Amino acid sequence: MADEPEGFGEQGQDLRARRREARRARTYSLFLEGLREKSGLPSELAEKALFSVLCTLEQWLLQCEAGDPRSRLPVKLQEALQGCDPQRERPLRNSSVDALLQRVAGELGGDTAQAECITRAVFSTVRAHLSEGEAAQVGDELPADLRALWARAI
Repeated sequence: MADEPEGFGEQGQDLRARRREARRARTYSLFLEGLREKSGLPSELAEKALFSVLCTLEQWLLQCEAGDPRSRLPVKLQEALQGCDPQRERPLRNSSVDALLQRVAGELGGDTAQAECITRAVFSTVRAHLSEGEAAQVGDELPADLRALWARAI
């Protein structure tokens, strides 16, 4: 109806969806900007590094979880993970930081020392976009050695 206030009916739903998408795009843009600053990587490589690290991180979170493990994560991290391929190869249960760094190095074409710097930059950028409680929640979901890398990213 023409007399309905903004926020009601189909037009209101469309407006909310556009606003939500604009917020997501802005958050993502700010996230990549922060990652470029922390890592010194150019835009395309920063985005590739983001997906390499976060999608590998997600695989640890997916292990032994029923349903959608993303739903337990902070919204901003859920949004960042939306670009991950759900069919991506999953690491073994006994995965370690070394396995993460080797995967990141392989995907980005560098060595494990470079991969560790990039991983720290990604983790640091993620942590900057989360509250302390949210960051602790993510850390609690990780294996001990990966949790240590997550904590050192501060």
